[in-house]
Amino acid sequence: MSDKVFNVLFLCTANSARSVMSEGLLNVLGKGRFRAFSAGSYPSGRVNPHAIALLDGIGYDTSVLRSKSWEEFEGPDAPQMDIVITVCDKAKGEVCPIWPGHPITAHWGYEDPHGETEEALRASFSKIFAQIKRRIDLLVSLPEDKLAHLALADTVREIGATDPR
Repeated sequence: MSDKVFNVLFLCTANSARSVMSEGLLNVLGKGRFRAFSAGSYPSGRVNPHAIALLDGIGYDTSVLRSKSWEEFEGPDAPQMDIVITVCDKAKGEVCPIWPGHPITAHWGYEDPHGETEEALRASFSKIFAQIKRRIDLLVSLPEDKLAHLALADTVREIGATDPR
């Protein structure tokens, strides 16, 4: 069993709900095997209180959450991502930066949580949260051999970073 921790970045336009819920769920359910982050192309500047409430409910430390730009993950000091996943229902067609290390990319689209009433809004958030959880459960249950090529890619990159002299 590898000790590799896989860095996963969830992207959504505003980074206020779906990407943040994905980050929190993976950080809890990944049990140290995954380290999740989230960001947005046009961050709203605030995390939706309904997303915070749902993450509080699973024991995630929501005090660290904030809406942030994906530019924070482009610099040389940023963690290198193994996987980048877009989560907005319409983000599949959005242009994303080229990430260092060429991580695996995927699109897990979820509709924007919505509702005419507070009750309907809470229900929509709960529905989206459950959908995200189902996908996160599948990701964290992958056997080591399914993730092995990610670890191998890191090793090959490390070899290339060493001085050949």
